[in-house]
Amino acid sequence: MISDSLAAALAAMSAPEIAAVGLAIAYLALAIRQNILCWLAALISSFLYLGLFFSARLYMESGLQVFYAAMAVYGWSQWRYGGAEHSGLRITTWSPRRHASVIATILGMTALFGWAMSHTDAVFPFLDSFTTVAAIFATYMVARKVLENWVYWFVIDSLSIYLYLSRGLHLTALLFLLYLVLIVIGFRRWWRDWRAESVVPQRAQF
Repeated sequence: MISDSLAAALAAMSAPEIAAVGLAIAYLALAIRQNILCWLAALISSFLYLGLFFSARLYMESGLQVFYAAMAVYGWSQWRYGGAEHSGLRITTWSPRRHASVIATILGMTALFGWAMSHTDAVFPFLDSFTTVAAIFATYMVARKVLENWVYWFVIDSLSIYLYLSRGLHLTALLFLLYLVLIVIGFRRWWRDWRAESVVPQRAQF
């Protein structure tokens, strides 16, 4: 029974993982609404996941949490004081050419870090590296309110579900399954907001 399996998984979860999952859900729910408090939830959740992933020997994911914590501070600053008038950012888009450049960079860095991690005791070095590198760019896109961040996250989180299940992080895998639903909701919400904010689409700047 699915309910029995879920109950068993929940019983096996540690308090830090439960707290991290709860804060991660809060982060995404608040981000969908463009609520700046999402970055506070992200900051605390990142520190909790840092310990969890290091214990699971997902070293690239562990390092990613340090980056997430820094981006939580950056994201809060940009959402609060960014933009031409320093009154906060509006949703923007990137050109296909910029996306092509970003994707090529992600693949190149994945090959490099994957090769390096393959010489350690890391599990799934290339998959772990891909989700880590791609998440770095996607997180930056959220901080800059780039609409297409939701598409990147859908790919990343789909792969992450397998990664976490393989390491026994069942509640986190369940969280990422929920994320896939919320990502679709988030994209639709940001798309409507982007269309409403400007008749002429804006292009984000690095």
